[in-house]
Amino acid sequence: MHHEAHVYDSKIAEWAVLIGSMAGVLMQALDTTIANVALPYMEGSLSASRDQVTWVLTSYIIAAAIMTAPVGWLAARFGKKNFLITSIAGFTVASMLCGASQNLEQMVVFRIIQGVFGAALGPLSQAVMLDMYPPAKRGNVMAIWGMGVMLGPILGPTLGGVLTDAYNWRWVFYINVPFGIAACAMLWVFFKDTARDSSLKFDWFGFAALSVGLAALQLMLDRGTTKDWFSSPEIVIEAIIAGIGLYLFLVHMLTAKKPFIPKDIFRDRNFVSGLVLMFTMGLVLLASSALLSPYLQNLSGRSVTQTGFLMVPRGLGVMVAMMFASKLTMKMDPRIIMTVGAALMVWSLWAMTGWTPGINVGAVTWVTFVQGFGMGLVFVPMNMVAFATLTPQQRTDGAGLSNLMRNIGSAIGVSLTSTILINSVQAIHSQLAGLASPFNRALGVNGASMMMNPQIPFGLANLNSLIEYRAQVQAYSNDFLFMFLISLPVFAIIWLMKRPSFAAGQPPKTEVVD
Repeated sequence: MHHEAHVYDSKIAEWAVLIGSMAGVLMQALDTTIANVALPYMEGSLSASRDQVTWVLTSYIIAAAIMTAPVGWLAARFGKKNFLITSIAGFTVASMLCGASQNLEQMVVFRIIQGVFGAALGPLSQAVMLDMYPPAKRGNVMAIWGMGVMLGPILGPTLGGVLTDAYNWRWVFYINVPFGIAACAMLWVFFKDTARDSSLKFDWFGFAALSVGLAALQLMLDRGTTKDWFSSPEIVIEAIIAGIGLYLFLVHMLTAKKPFIPKDIFRDRNFVSGLVLMFTMGLVLLASSALLSPYLQNLSGRSVTQTGFLMVPRGLGVMVAMMFASKLTMKMDPRIIMTVGAALMVWSLWAMTGWTPGINVGAVTWVTFVQGFGMGLVFVPMNMVAFATLTPQQRTDGAGLSNLMRNIGSAIGVSLTSTILINSVQAIHSQLAGLASPFNRALGVNGASMMMNPQIPFGLANLNSLIEYRAQVQAYSNDFLFMFLISLPVFAIIWLMKRPSFAAGQPPKTEVVD
């Protein structure tokens, strides 16, 4: 194991490979959310309705989720160097095409291509970085990698808002081009290739079952909110297809001789607990930022740029925590660090249930900073513990799977929270409407009786919008409460992990038998 620790002789080469692969992760992570703010501006240029324009986000996420799974196989078959450079190059070209697209069809096709090439960037760079360092030094590298993954989605809306305000939405995509070219050049010159095994056969059946299952699941989650879930035949069909596809995939993986995700990897208790945590983190991370920006824009009435900058403290929290989480993980039990992180995260979600739109900037800053800080404390040790006992061959597959779980988590999180939001608004609206009656004294006195009088045209509108506003505020609270409750089981999962030894000299123990 010792020889693979110092692959690169010069510091320049080492940093070039680090920066090159990090650029890939950052571009891929930013692009998950950078288009969110720009969507309303795209509607006009691409002549699309609001309902259709969300396909710009969905198509990318579906494509990326499906293509994450075979990453380990592709890396083993073609070598990491070719695969990583091809992915970044393809991603860069697709970004350029997205920026130039003239109608919605083109945009969706190019976003799918971008997702297909972008899928490998996260897991591949993670595997490359794990290969470069021995276990004792991995903490810092995983912290750098984690910053890319966590900061991308958080800063995406900020950057997207600034670019859209200053230039136009096309720059949201064009910005990737110079960075993509630079990253390709660095990796081309400095990255040392890994071994290839051209005897590998691709497991087409497993891949097909998984991709059909995932695509159907993603469509079901995306369209469920607008189609009123299972009262719509389309959603029922998608649910059935998703169930069958994922079932076939699982059965195939457990019975086939060489499935494209090796089943030994699931014998590692730490890795499996890591997957469950990854899923929860994906759910909370993306869903909470998806809820925060409309909350601050529509209910608090802040501008795009203001909202963008209010998302920054959370990113700072993540960064601060990640700076010293890796050093702590080496010195003490990582499960304690994760528990503290989870406690901070859960506290922040609880604090958010009491928010009202009049909340001041200080409170938003403080609570979201703590939330980011908690996430950072969970993220670094979780990644290190999950990969501590995997063999080098299993790492790329492991990285692919954990990224896949994060994607599925965020997809489920966003659709669940928006469903809860819509249903709560309707329920609370009808409860509050019951109180708006002639017998409610508060509405019959002085100015209120004039402004809110249902007999006057604008009075009815006033009354209704007042009720609607209150209903929305309470509905957002329900959403934050839901995320608080869904984060609670995390504590149990953390303590299911075994404490790994990150001692400097020896290779990590790899025992399959528990």
